[in-house]
Amino acid sequence: MSRGEAEPRPGARGGLSSGEAEDRAGAVFGALSDPTRRALLAAIAAHPATTATELATQLPISRQAVLKHLNALAEAGLLDRTRSGREVRYRFTPAPLSDAVDWMTAVGAEWDERLAVLRKQLGAGRRQATSAGSRGTGRPTPRSAGRPAPPPTRRRSSPEAG
Repeated sequence: MSRGEAEPRPGARGGLSSGEAEDRAGAVFGALSDPTRRALLAAIAAHPATTATELATQLPISRQAVLKHLNALAEAGLLDRTRSGREVRYRFTPAPLSDAVDWMTAVGAEWDERLAVLRKQLGAGRRQATSAGSRGTGRPTPRSAGRPAPPPTRRRSSPEAG
């Protein structure tokens, strides 16, 4: 595996998209689940070629904590590291973020298809219930077939019953 690629998650489920794209999306979501990492990524995107020391001055955490978060972002493929003498500079790489968006779009499209089929089935069921109630079968149509139920009536107790 080359530097910056996420390792496959154990037990990753397939079926929605290619396993590799799903694994990359999972790595991105995992890396972005931490608010400090999101803040670091935003800072690097705004100021490319930033060092861990420069980032640590902007946050209330130690340089070592910043490095730990930067490594998690780099393992998800969201950062590219370049060594310049003693310093390591970080740059944002948006491609894995695009992979995550593509995965969400594919999952959303599948749910849209499922919901459209369900809507169609529910619409067909409603038409059948309406047409069955208007055939004059001699049976009363249930109240739920298009008419709201009347409000409940209250009985007043008579003063003599007390």
